[in-house]
Amino acid sequence: MHDGILIGEGVVLDARPASFVTRALGALLDALVTVLGTIGLLMLVGLAVEDLNEQWLRAGGIALVVLVLVAAPVTVETLSRGRSLGKLVTGVRVVRDDGGPVRVRHALIRALLGVLELWVTMGGVGLIASLANARGKRLGDMVAGTYVIRVRGGRGWSVPLSMPPELAAWAATADIRRLPDGLALAARQLLDRAPRLAPSSRAALADEIAGRVEPYVAPAPPPGTSAESFLHAVLHERRDRELARGLHERGRAAEQAAALHRLPYAIPDPPA
Repeated sequence: MHDGILIGEGVVLDARPASFVTRALGALLDALVTVLGTIGLLMLVGLAVEDLNEQWLRAGGIALVVLVLVAAPVTVETLSRGRSLGKLVTGVRVVRDDGGPVRVRHALIRALLGVLELWVTMGGVGLIASLANARGKRLGDMVAGTYVIRVRGGRGWSVPLSMPPELAAWAATADIRRLPDGLALAARQLLDRAPRLAPSSRAALADEIAGRVEPYVAPAPPPGTSAESFLHAVLHERRDRELARGLHERGRAAEQAAALHRLPYAIPDPPA
């Protein structure tokens, strides 16, 4: 099976870098959007102000450059988890070297170096760096620890995960370590394809993948547990725990945000 990355959106990411042509097309689309956006902002500013001295015009120009070339790309790339408009159209995404989503730090480094290698040099530095790197990284990717991969698909699973009743108690108390992305994807693909496989191939693949998953689970499942039931139980419990952890983190972030918005020194907020 092909090794890929399964993200929380249910999308399978191909771990291989996107092709140079795809990356270049996405960059050109982003550049076109940036140029059109800049022209639009200049027209709005020109209509809003009339008489400004040279100093204010220079300051406004610097602010506009920072907004268009740094602030906007960082915001879009962070909120979209590595997918600008050009990348969305071409079906690629920026991820960290470990396959995780990019954060503000990664997007900021990419944007700052992008001003030099994409805009100041008209893409020349980025082109040379990308062709010279095995993963097609430009300088911003090398410093930020990111690269561009293609999104292979967003199809849902035809066979849902289910918890075998006889394994529910065991799974609830089992210590399930984090599975490598490729192994988790291989197990999920097997369960999805199992009804369409020949019985002998189905059993052999299930035994092989269950054997690879078992070192990450303790204690071992009850004797006599089938390989497919074991995989269903592990993936089902893993999904539920990740969901619960995500909801907990979201609740804690909401509590921290609420605390930050309260007045200091325990003074109650004024009534609305």
